[in-house]
Amino acid sequence: MIISGDPLLPSLDDAADLDEAAERRDFEITKALHDQRLDLALTSLVPEFSRSYLQQLIEAGFVTVDGKTAKKPSARVKLGSRGCVELRPTPQSQAFRPEPMDLPIIFEDGHLLVIDKPAGLVVHPAPGHWSGTLLNGLLAHHASAIALPRAGIVHRLDKNTSGLMVIARSRPVMDALVRMIAGRDVSRQYLAVTDRPWPGPRLRDIDAPIGRDPRNRLRMAVVDTHQHPGKLARTTVELLQSSASGSLVKCTLHTGRTHQIRVHLASIGCPLVDDDLYGGTALHRGGRQALHATRLAFTHPATQQALSFQAPLPTDLAGILAQLGLRYNEV
Repeated sequence: MIISGDPLLPSLDDAADLDEAAERRDFEITKALHDQRLDLALTSLVPEFSRSYLQQLIEAGFVTVDGKTAKKPSARVKLGSRGCVELRPTPQSQAFRPEPMDLPIIFEDGHLLVIDKPAGLVVHPAPGHWSGTLLNGLLAHHASAIALPRAGIVHRLDKNTSGLMVIARSRPVMDALVRMIAGRDVSRQYLAVTDRPWPGPRLRDIDAPIGRDPRNRLRMAVVDTHQHPGKLARTTVELLQSSASGSLVKCTLHTGRTHQIRVHLASIGCPLVDDDLYGGTALHRGGRQALHATRLAFTHPATQQALSFQAPLPTDLAGILAQLGLRYNEV
């Protein structure tokens, strides 16, 4: 939840600039809504808008109840109370806009497309990145994207992770791809460069649950699910080459948890190069974590054709390998 005063929200000082864009909705609390949270009640009264969006409006001061400005989304409403909500634009409400961009498409048909996402491209709009995202580019690329949840994006890569992503162009294909990913019928392999020599056997199966780090809410961590919330996570890691300074490994995902490869490798003492969030050594000023989604394979949901794609190693990661005395032989 975004707290009151967040600079990403319009402030009351901006009211004059937003008056023309505001739509005012009057409401009255019925018996069915009595004693509900204000934000929850508004989702029934203004059902075409999300609860998150309505929370932002409350916290920005654009909702009144019985003549007083509402302060908290959690405030309880009472039978017969009357109010008004001003449906003003927020960064979130304006984020889903088409923005033409050069999408690195390596395959496309009428059902789906596959891109080789560059490092630095954000996938979904989020605080600090309300424009210039892959989602914005997809909305500009084909008109049908506007009718799809998340413009057809069925899985994500971190901003600073490069590589292959599959994106749906229709709802049936999107639903099928989501089921396939959940059923582990989509093969996803990554190349990762660690900042230390490889410990143990060449092939390791890391089966360890991942949840929010209880000591740092900005990170994920391997957790004991008896003590902290977490989800099962499994990564198979194969050593390709190791040196005294680091190692190149191939990672196969069996689940898709947030930061899964980064967390699993850090948990065995091999964080990624330039991954400062998880303790990796910084080799380049402003560098990104050394992780690349190199291979993607699945059966086309509409044509049943077996598809397999491979993305070459980006030049920045090739430079890291050379610096660590490692080589990658693409096959």
